[in-house]
Order: sequence, then C-alpha cells, then structure tokens
Amino acid sequence: MSGARTVLIAPDSFKGSLTSVQVARALAQGWGIARPDDTILLCPLADGGEGTLEAIAAAGGWEWQSAAVRDPLGRPITARWLRSDDGRRAAIEMAEASGLSRVSTAERDAVAASSVGTGDALRAALDASVEHIVLGIGGSATTDGGAGLLAGLGAATDRDGATADLGGLDPRLATVTLEVACDVANPLLGPTGAAAVYGPQKGATPALVADLDGRLERFADALDAGSGRAERMTAGAGAAGGVGYALLAIQDRFAAFALRPGVDLVMDATEFSSRLSSADLVLTGEGRIDAQTGYGKTALGVARRAQAAGVPCIAVGGGVEVDGIEALAAVGAVAVPVVERPQTVEQAMASGIEPLVRCATRIARLVSLA
Repeated sequence: MSGARTVLIAPDSFKGSLTSVQVARALAQGWGIARPDDTILLCPLADGGEGTLEAIAAAGGWEWQSAAVRDPLGRPITARWLRSDDGRRAAIEMAEASGLSRVSTAERDAVAASSVGTGDALRAALDASVEHIVLGIGGSATTDGGAGLLAGLGAATDRDGATADLGGLDPRLATVTLEVACDVANPLLGPTGAAAVYGPQKGATPALVADLDGRLERFADALDAGSGRAERMTAGAGAAGGVGYALLAIQDRFAAFALRPGVDLVMDATEFSSRLSSADLVLTGEGRIDAQTGYGKTALGVARRAQAAGVPCIAVGGGVEVDGIEALAAVGAVAVPVVERPQTVEQAMASGIEPLVRCATRIARLVSLA
C-alpha cells in the first residue's frame, strides 16, 4: 500500500473521554502525518447511546432541531434531534431527554425517573411530518417499562404500573416507520431483566430492584392486556429500563417497526456502505476492545462489513484484551492498542487526542512498509 489510497475512518466514541467525531479527527490527523497523499473519509459512528446524534450529523445531510421535553424527573428542558434535509427522516437519542446524564448522581431515582421526555421528542418528530424515525435508546436513567414514553405519546399509564390504556395513542404513529437502536438482549423481568441488571447504575438499591421488578411485572400485565401482545421475554425488552418492551408492545401501531443493533442503524444513517465501497482500508476503534466486542460492539460491526466488502480493517482500542483481539480476528480485522506505556484507565482517559494521533501515525507507517 505504498501508493496513495483511500482510508475510511469509522470509530465509535472512547466513552467518558472522546466523542466519535473527536476520535475520527484525531486518527485522520495522525494518518496524514505519515501518508499525506491518502484520501481520508470520515464516518464517526455510535451504538444508539449518547453521541449517536453527533455521529449521524457529522455524515452530513441532516439539520439540528430542538424540542421542548421533560427530563427524567419531569423538569422542562430542551432536547436536540435531527431531521434529514429532505424532511422525511428523523434521528432521536433517548439520552437527550431521558438520559442518565440529565440527572446528577445525587438525583438518581430509579423509581421516579420517567421516559416521558422521549415520548415528547417522538411527538415533536411527528409534528414535523417525518416518515421514518431512528430512535437510539442507550444511556437512559429510567426503569419505568416505557410507561412514561407511552404517556408522552398519548396513552394513559400510571407510576404503579397498573394502568396501560392505549386508546389515546397518537394516531400519526401509523404513518411512521420506527427503527429502534438496541444493543442488549435482556428480557424485561427477572435476574437478567431491566431492574436487576441496569437498575443499580440508575440509583436502585437491592431492595428497590425487587420493587422495580414488581412494578414492571404489573405494568407488563396491564400492557399485554391493552396491546394484545406478549413481549416481556423478547430479546431487547429490558433495554432502556423497559422502553424496548413498551415499543415492542405497540409495534403494530407503526407503519413498520424493527429493533436492530445500534451500530447497524447508525451505519445506515451515515451512509457507511457507500463510503466503504470506495475505501482501500478501514480504520475503526472504541475505548475498549475486549470480550464485549464479540457481542456486537461498533468495532465488530464495522469489521464485519469491511470483511464482506473485501476491505482490510484495523481497529484501535484504548485498551485491548485477548478476547477482543480474537473476536476481531475471526472477521479478518487486526486490533491495535493506543496505550504507549503502563497506566491506569483514568490516566488513559485524561490523555486527550495525542495518543490517538500518534497511534494512527504508527499504523500508517506500517501500511507504507507493506
């Protein structure tokens, strides 16, 4: 690869440190130092959680919008969303309205936190007459089974989970295709459900986890009866504190509906495939390449598409472990660590973009040697 080539740079964020846009730009900067004649294509990615809108917006063809919504504790705030230039598509990030980042550590309340703001954001998109919505549901502060979201869309629900009257749901849902970015396979209830697995990080004590699970079960009983569906055990029902379940339960109200891996949806929204078709090499990455990578994180999703297109792929990671190396090797990709010396995770996260710049320069020099 000594001649000029086209390099597609498509990383996820380094969570808690750098956005995917910052990571992509840093890798491009470093690559250009060693191979200034190469053509660089930037395609920052995300998995449906925080940073999803930034990644989609960076691809171009989208306009920022704002909506008056309620945060997890019911306070009025403004949330951002995206509308495509042709006005037909929208991208919404649950974390913008109902995210854990919207409440301080001291304010976290797994029982009181509501997903109603995400319903507000969806209604704003309906008001804009869009036909297709991508909804990322990562990073939520809620464990309400999606009761708040349904209320935001016009249903009658209550905090105790005993009511789920769908008669008032916004009829405009029938004009919209909804694709939900979901990267977990948890059911709604039980030891691997929304409350047990994700409740503690949202402020739930062990006693509250049991209480939340009971509330979710009561709500599921009511919503199953109201919707005529039984989705509590469906993979992804436990996502976002049960928002996955609520959307699965009302899926018949949409023109079309799908629960899909977040990275696939974001790659589609950013036209990743068209960029890949002209690339000679793909450079991806994420904060950690480890055992979780094999369960469908961004680096693996990119590597799979690159392999299918016959394009070599290199993945950089703030931390790289054997399980992650093997998961990527299985789809033809090579994992490369960013770290340059022994250090703590905190030190690595505080290092800024410079280690990424240097890492990209090293890789580019190796490519030239080939």
